[in-house]
Amino acid sequence: METRQQRRKKKMKKGRVFFALVILVSLFILIFSVTQYWLGTQMSKDAKGLDLEFEQEFEGVKSDNGKVNVLLIGVDSRGEEQSRSDTMMIAQWNGNTDEVKLVSLMRDIYVDIPGYQSYKLNTAFYLGGPELLRQTVKENFNIDVEHYMLIDFVAFEDMVDALAPDGIEINVEKAMSEKIGVSLEQGQQKLNGKELLGYARFRADAEGDFGRVNRQQQVIEAVKDHAMSLSGVMKTPKLLGVAQPYVQTNMSNPKQVELMSRIILSGGAELDRLTIPIENGYSTASYPGVGSVLELYWEENNEALQKFLD
Repeated sequence: METRQQRRKKKMKKGRVFFALVILVSLFILIFSVTQYWLGTQMSKDAKGLDLEFEQEFEGVKSDNGKVNVLLIGVDSRGEEQSRSDTMMIAQWNGNTDEVKLVSLMRDIYVDIPGYQSYKLNTAFYLGGPELLRQTVKENFNIDVEHYMLIDFVAFEDMVDALAPDGIEINVEKAMSEKIGVSLEQGQQKLNGKELLGYARFRADAEGDFGRVNRQQQVIEAVKDHAMSLSGVMKTPKLLGVAQPYVQTNMSNPKQVELMSRIILSGGAELDRLTIPIENGYSTASYPGVGSVLELYWEENNEALQKFLD
């Protein structure tokens, strides 16, 4: 019959074995992740990437409630030294709950740009880079952001191809080809990085920018769902390494990798999404030198935005 001391020794031995296994598994995950990230950087080491210079330093505002707001700015800077932002979103990650929310800001919203007159929202980036866009978002929507992430569309293509070599499944609601560089047929199908980007950027129909923004959100959710699979989780470090040259941010590399990994892998549910302007929350107008714009009903839109992010 075992004595109490013998039973205690067995428990201690099992505890030490379990602890050693945890350490070994943790070391394996760390080494694997670092190796995969390095392999990703090697895949894109010859890429020209983003190296845009801005006069104003980004002065992000840190939240005190555990939530991190990141201004996501998508650009296609090929052939231009200065580019308007094609896509503007606010991604919010709640560090307390791991919840992720995504707000799409339509680029044709007519806003007051600090130090300038009123223009379309995407003009703020053209005039003053991420910092002026941050100031414009704060002045018009009363939302503070801590970080910005400037993403060249080449990064999206390469990340999708690294994450899903066989493509990501999406339901293409109609045939698309105009001004997107690819031809897409209607129906459920797997799209590679270039095709998926073309799908997200299509706007040559009656829905215009509203349809484009909805497709962008649909694509982001599809990519996130694929990343949540076992094979996707294993490839996340590599795809972050692949994207590195095409991403410009005020975050350090370790923080950037950590935050984007958390955003990509957090939660299994659908992303909470909001588009500004909200439905029936705007009118259209046209101004000389500016073109067609969306004039927001500010009270309704900002109330919906604050409620969504709170």
